Formats: sequence, structure tokens, C-alpha cells
Amino acid sequence: MAPQTDSTPPGPRGTALAEGVRGLLDASPGPVLPAALETWRAAHDLAWADPTSRHAAGRRSRALLDRARAIIAGGLGVRPDEVTLHASGDQAARTALAGLARGRRRRIGPPVASSVEHSGLLRWLRARDEGAVEVAATPTGALDLPGWRAAITGETPFAVLQAANQEVGTRQPLTEARSVTAAHGVPLLVDARASVGRDPVPRDFDVLVADAASWGGPRLGVLVVRTGTRFSPHDPPSPHEGGFTLDPVAVPTALAAAEAWQQVTADAGEESRGARELIDRIRSAAGAVGAVDVVGDPWDRLPHVCTFSVLYVDGETIVDELARHGLAVASGSACTSDTLEPSHVLAAMGALTQGNVRITLPLAAVSPDRADDVERLCAVLPEVVRSARGRLGVTDL
Repeated sequence: MAPQTDSTPPGPRGTALAEGVRGLLDASPGPVLPAALETWRAAHDLAWADPTSRHAAGRRSRALLDRARAIIAGGLGVRPDEVTLHASGDQAARTALAGLARGRRRRIGPPVASSVEHSGLLRWLRARDEGAVEVAATPTGALDLPGWRAAITGETPFAVLQAANQEVGTRQPLTEARSVTAAHGVPLLVDARASVGRDPVPRDFDVLVADAASWGGPRLGVLVVRTGTRFSPHDPPSPHEGGFTLDPVAVPTALAAAEAWQQVTADAGEESRGARELIDRIRSAAGAVGAVDVVGDPWDRLPHVCTFSVLYVDGETIVDELARHGLAVASGSACTSDTLEPSHVLAAMGALTQGNVRITLPLAAVSPDRADDVERLCAVLPEVVRSARGRLGVTDL
């Protein structure tokens, strides 16, 4: 992300607080935390210069960037020199894949990933000449560990596994998965863009990708490469972020992300408990409606994500009907929501892909009325489903 020099908060999410977030149950991403927005605005008076410049303003920007990096690294439990910052989580993920592919090119086998990874990662892996081995998922969306053990070999260049699924919330068995990769000397890339800031930080990884948008910050990709991991930066070399990114970091954005991290971790326990209770309420209400499939692990999951599928009705119809009640939810795949394509995650789980509805709760700090919104959803959902099915002539379910 090139440095921004105007007074407009980063991206359309910057205006969300002013407009209000009542009814927002599709916070992927959600609004930026107020303190992070204030930090972003104030930082433009101090950190407007390119942090690679040698003049005084550039050195000041560099010092502030290093401070932001240290805060984020401390929160992730890693060293600051293992962290690079990128324009978005997607860019950090692509950099991770490309850097591992270059650094591990002597391993001639295909990479290994789960079949429920983010679609952007799967597309990148499938575009390689040798493709990738995609390990099946269980009906709850968790990695099939026997399949993972069979797929990882001494010729595997690297492996990819999400910390938790962005769509159904199911956590992945990272400890067991990494024990397999470590035994073969294979680095494990963990995609934690859906979980960092809303769930405990993963510890079992060699490379980690996160996005500040998941913890109430602006869009900022975070890439962690543990010391000793074979990883090659861009070629030709870049002067930015140790050669890992082609563009300079927007220092105000990094400072806002660091402020958001400090804010969200201060309330992490209460936030997680509150979100889990609300998602439990949604899962119970949806499950009580006839022919509705609530998917994902009911216990070992992210606290703020829920997905259910409504038989006989397409997801867009349910989304539109709930919007008329002032409730914003999502449908389709969490990583291809712009096309409303059927979810590859649900298909890999063997679950119903029709009538998919996805809830991603915003942080309580930006949506103090979210409990009321959840109650409204639970109250209107049975009638919304009944009405949508009735228009198709489907009754008595």
C-alpha cells in the first residue's frame, strides 16, 4: 500500500462508525476501531515520509514503523525482525507462497494443502506446473490427519494449513499437522487471517499470515517468517521490508494496526466469551428451523463465526430477506463472496451448499448493539425461511 497523504481513513471501512453499524452481522472485515482511526489520522502529521528515506522525516517514519512492528510482533509472540508488513492480507499470503516456492525449489514434489483453504491460496497452488496435493476435510471442516500424514513426504517443498476456517469457524489441528511436517523437514505456512485477534495466536507454524482487519485495524497484511526457514524474497531485490514487498509500507496504517491490536487484546477474554454466547444462540435458533443444516465443529471453533444452509432456498434470497429486516449477513463462499459462488468449503465437507448463510460478528467495541441484532435475527429467521420456501411452493417442513 502506497503511503496515503490525505485525511480520508483507509478504505470504505473508515466511514462505517459515522454511519452506524446496527444490524451488521457480516463483519469480514468489520469497521475499524475508533482508537485506531484516531491514531491513523494523527500519524499523518508525524509519519508522512517514506521510511526508507535518510532525511529527518524519513528517519522519524522509520522509528514509528519499527515501533508498530514491535507491538504487532510482541502480540504474535515472535521477533520484530521476523515480521514484514504488506498492503493487505492477500498480498502477504501471495508473498508467503512465492517466497516458500523460491526458497524450497530443490524439493521437486507438489505442495500440500487442505481442501478447505482460502480460495485465493488454492488458485495460486493449482496454477503451479506440478499443482498441489489437496487433503480432504472431515464433515466438520477439520483436516483429515491420516490423509495429511500420507501426503507429506521428504519431497514436499512446503505445506499450507489455515488456523481456523474463515467460513464455518472450525479450528484446525495445527499441533498434530506441524509435527508431521517437522518430521520431514517441511515448513508449514499457517493462514491465520480469519483468527488472529479473535482467537489465541497460533504457535505451531514456520510461516504465518495475518491481516490487521481481523482485529479491528485497517487492511494491513502481516507476514511472519521464523528464523531458519528457507524463504527467498523478491527478485530483483526491493528496498522495502527486507525485499519482501515491492511497495513501501504506509506508516500511519501500521500505527493504526498496532493501536487496534493493543485495544482488542485488552478485552480479548470478555470479547471472546460474549461472541461465543451469541453464536451459540444463532446456532440453536437456526438448528430449530426445519431442514436447516448448521455446519462446522460445534465446540472447537472460532467464537465469532457461524454458517448454516437452508434447504430448498438459495442463499441470496435469505440474505435479501434479512436485509429488509435491517440485518446484514453474507452468503456464498467467504473467500469468493463477490461472485456468490457455491462454497468450495461446504462442498469439501460434504455439506449442503444451497441456501448458505454466513454470520461473522463484529467486535463489541464497534457494534455495542450486536446482542440486540442477534436476537432480531433469531426472531425473524423462522418466518423469513418459511416465507421464502412458501413462494416456491415448499411447505410443511
